[in-house]
Amino acid sequence: MRIAVCGYIVRGPLGGLAWHHLQYVLGLHRMGHDVAFVEDSDTYESCYDPSADAMGTDPAYGLRFAAAAFERLGLGRRWAYYDEHTSRWMGPLPPRWLESCELLLDVSGVNPPRPWWEGIPARALIDTDPAFTQLRRLDEGDAAAGAHTAFFTFAANAGDGAELPDDGLPWRPTRQPVVIDAWPQGEARSAAPWTTVMQWDSYAEREHAGVRYGMKSRSFEDYLGLPECVQEERFALAVGSATAPRDRLREHGWIVLDPLEVTRTPWTFQAFVRASKGEFSVAKHGYVVSRSGWFSERTAGYLASGRPAVVQDTGFTRWLPSGRGLIAFTDLDGAAAGIEAVSADHRGHCEAARELAAAHFDHAAVLGELLAAAT
Repeated sequence: MRIAVCGYIVRGPLGGLAWHHLQYVLGLHRMGHDVAFVEDSDTYESCYDPSADAMGTDPAYGLRFAAAAFERLGLGRRWAYYDEHTSRWMGPLPPRWLESCELLLDVSGVNPPRPWWEGIPARALIDTDPAFTQLRRLDEGDAAAGAHTAFFTFAANAGDGAELPDDGLPWRPTRQPVVIDAWPQGEARSAAPWTTVMQWDSYAEREHAGVRYGMKSRSFEDYLGLPECVQEERFALAVGSATAPRDRLREHGWIVLDPLEVTRTPWTFQAFVRASKGEFSVAKHGYVVSRSGWFSERTAGYLASGRPAVVQDTGFTRWLPSGRGLIAFTDLDGAAAGIEAVSADHRGHCEAARELAAAHFDHAAVLGELLAAAT
């Protein structure tokens, strides 16, 4: 099939975020599809420049980032960027390529519908921010929903236990595809720190029907004391957002890192993952209270790299096994016990992590199911 993947790389040139979108393109290419990545600036100041830590309309930094990433993956000509501010197409892909597309995958819904979409018979929206996507539609409306013919969500428990706000759309579960062999393992070091890359607050909390849907900042409060509970372990957070209480985190024993250095390229992010003992992370409070079954695409990268993950349960244990390579927790005692269990057999958990990624996130299986349902 000829498939356009719409996403967020030029405007969000950060290593972990980029992998989220790159794996759709690389995975579909590996499966033999004629695929390209297409991004749109929209009309606002949507381009983030990490070198200046600022938003603007100039895509220059992101264009260089995208060109380097696609070239290194052997996809050098398979991307394009439309700049609404100058009414120009940029990147190596000729716009006429879009005229014969059979499927559009709108990953995260961060691109505005355009007239060229109308000629594509199948257009699938992939919600990667469950609960909050539905709340935004209910509170603000979403004309983009009418531009799609199929609706998928990272709320893996949708229709089977998830308590998502009902926005009236027929959401079907999907999950992050991972091109396993694009994630080298490297030597696992049991003395390395536990790590994660996170935003303390991504945007404002929301409330609906008496339920509050918070950010990671709300989830993290219960786990501030983890380094004091497991004193022989080290914990490093590459944490973003101006609201992050960095001094308070340090007081509780957390090592606080600059996330922009960690995520400078897709490969610096991978190197950061490989240099970790494993991942410790909480989830957005909204994912937890909705029992969505959401699972982090970045955590899937840790698993693919042969790094175990001890992460907060969002209900994903309904579909993903926990105990070897991946340990879910619901409270501080469970988090500490998970850390100790991995430390007792680090090598075994590393092997199990890679096996788990291959069994549940392999791109061929995930994307095969997605294409069959979307078309």
